[in-house]
Amino acid sequence: MSLIRKLCWLIVALACVAGAGGAAADGKPGIKIGYVEGWSDSVATTYVAAQIIRQHLGYEVKLVPVSAGLMWQGVARGDLDATMSAWLPVTQGAYYEKLKDKVVNLGVNYPGARIGLIVPAYVNAGSIADLPAQKAAFEGRIVGIDAGAGVMTKTELAIKDYGLDYKLVPSSGSGMVAELERSIRNNKAIAVTGWVPHWMFAKWKLKFLDDPKKVYGEAEHVDSIANPGLEAKARPVNDLLKRFSWQPGEIDSVMLAIENGAKPEAAAKQWVDAHPQRVSQWLQK
Repeated sequence: MSLIRKLCWLIVALACVAGAGGAAADGKPGIKIGYVEGWSDSVATTYVAAQIIRQHLGYEVKLVPVSAGLMWQGVARGDLDATMSAWLPVTQGAYYEKLKDKVVNLGVNYPGARIGLIVPAYVNAGSIADLPAQKAAFEGRIVGIDAGAGVMTKTELAIKDYGLDYKLVPSSGSGMVAELERSIRNNKAIAVTGWVPHWMFAKWKLKFLDDPKKVYGEAEHVDSIANPGLEAKARPVNDLLKRFSWQPGEIDSVMLAIENGAKPEAAAKQWVDAHPQRVSQWLQK
């Protein structure tokens, strides 16, 4: 086969792949949902919802890992149709205030969320206010996640408000957990930026440090946020995201399965197949 003919076949093949990725076989539009890679709750929720959308609604779904800031911007611009990882009213409140006229809040998918500083249960400190006196034990550092995340912004404020002579060390969700695990293995003091829901609370004995100044706010919730065009583009998807809301403890098995080595797609499918009644409630079948 000549080089020119090979190139022609390659162009045709790529066009077919691109076309197949944009819509389902019956002409339904493709859906893009953003999530924060490394946030176990974000991964679990998004993959479960995507499995339901594909399996029960017949839409192709592309899941896009992004930072929190790009996630909000993507939904506002329409580059993403939705996200199910909006921590409100505090953690990502600044993003929402800036972009609320360009997005639609479809409702809470996880109530009772919380952010703050987390330490192993054996650590003597019980409050953020205890940290100045224990700087040596903590080596004067707080291990964080990705720079720009809401919990990182709040931690910078906490360092200032509590007069902490500590360095906030940016990392990633997995990097933070790795440092936490290493410290627990060596029975050392460590403070990390963290949140619930998260599988690490099922694996280790941990505690939030009290926050008497309420820098991190009260209990939060995780919401589903959509581009205003989603309802017209794919009403069944829009309606599912409105109804999707975890009950206490439901998300834990998905997060733990992924942490224990299962692929997110496999863990999500296993949960969806094992809970047809809950899925029917979300679909209102």
